[in-house]
Amino acid sequence: MSLLAAFTVPHPPLIIPQIGKGGEKQIFETTKAYERVADEIAALKPDTVVITSPHSVMYSDYFHISPGAGAQGTFTRFGAPEVRFSETYDTEFVGRLCALADSEDLPAGTLGERDKSLDHGTMVPLWFIRRKYTAGKIVRVGLSGLPLTEHYRLGQIIAKAASEADKRVVLIASGDLSHKLQEYGPYGFAAEGPEYDRRIMDVFARAAFGEMLEFDESFCEKAAECGHRSFVIMAGAFDGLAVRPTVLAHQDITGVGYGVCTFYPEEEDENRRFLDAFLAKKEKECREKAATGDPYVKLARASVESWVRFRKKLPVPENLPDELLSRRAGAFVSLHKNGNLRGCIGTIAATQDNVAEEIVSNAVSACSRDPRFDPVREDELKYLEISVDVLGEAEEIDSPDKLDVKRYGVIVSCGQKRGLLLPDLEGVDTVDGQIRIARQKGGIGEHEPYRLQRFEVVRHF
Repeated sequence: MSLLAAFTVPHPPLIIPQIGKGGEKQIFETTKAYERVADEIAALKPDTVVITSPHSVMYSDYFHISPGAGAQGTFTRFGAPEVRFSETYDTEFVGRLCALADSEDLPAGTLGERDKSLDHGTMVPLWFIRRKYTAGKIVRVGLSGLPLTEHYRLGQIIAKAASEADKRVVLIASGDLSHKLQEYGPYGFAAEGPEYDRRIMDVFARAAFGEMLEFDESFCEKAAECGHRSFVIMAGAFDGLAVRPTVLAHQDITGVGYGVCTFYPEEEDENRRFLDAFLAKKEKECREKAATGDPYVKLARASVESWVRFRKKLPVPENLPDELLSRRAGAFVSLHKNGNLRGCIGTIAATQDNVAEEIVSNAVSACSRDPRFDPVREDELKYLEISVDVLGEAEEIDSPDKLDVKRYGVIVSCGQKRGLLLPDLEGVDTVDGQIRIARQKGGIGEHEPYRLQRFEVVRHF
């Protein structure tokens, strides 16, 4: 057998009558759509229900799949301890899924569970499903901080496991939409909120799953979305297949977006290999940027490629512009892959004889010694976007008022502790935010005194 269907559903505890105590009536449209999802699942009679939840165990670099024979959960934290669940895990499917992930070099498995209790992102869908269908074991999968491409790959692996398992499988992509749709909502309003809901519901309506990979991470963060990674996993599960979508409901009454949709696979369609198309596009973009990059970026790229391919530090070429060979300055080399940071190492002030040597040294460190990331692999080189920031002299300032996040980087110091943040970074929109991040990078406590310096950079793409 293979994947029978998938469903995108929200998980507001309010929708449970014992919790909402009448408040659930304001989202009756969502409740009605949820009931239809439960009816359709009951009609499908799945052996296994795979649930991807933003509120399960989540790591920055690993997909957690819940281990063991099963788990229990209640809505005690939402004031309804009488609503209880006791679920059995499909251990055979979990084992197959973990083995496939390992063979595909995807960081996913059953390690590191901190809390065995079911989360509300899992229990809300189960509340509706179990009222209509009590058979079928579950598989609970958490999200991660890994790029969207890796979430799509996990979906592909889930589909492969379903195909190999000889079981009837449905997938529940649990996740709210934006949490910033109304001023009176729990997180206030942001213009990105309604825009996110509009875009994702349009994607759902057309089953245009490739477009999910194009959602900018900063945009998603500003929209305070909940379920995008869950939805991308679902998209991956339908890779290479035509899909019949149905939008059942979309509401934003509470200031949070709730979308309910159904998706059924149809015939194979090679034009819907969305991850392959996305990576081919990114490879082409990187190739074009590499061809047009200035000498600073070309030097950084050559240094990265030399180290990743041959573990050799690139000798400084002789035919570089004089400004690279005669000037001394600090420099940062930043690597991005598919829009996500892949490494960034730099020096606040000059440590080498010239800027060229500074770039070579920091390029090697960025691709191999950034403690936040594994070393860059050779197969990743074609997807890397590289930039170089050459720093001007730092100057002391006596007030945050003399900062401008677009023009100036900041150095925050307290004794021997020091944190730096470059200017004009995506997602850093305020001086307070810039200082806070720099302070955290330097390990400077919230109430510790600090001094400020600012600097300008010349950024090379």
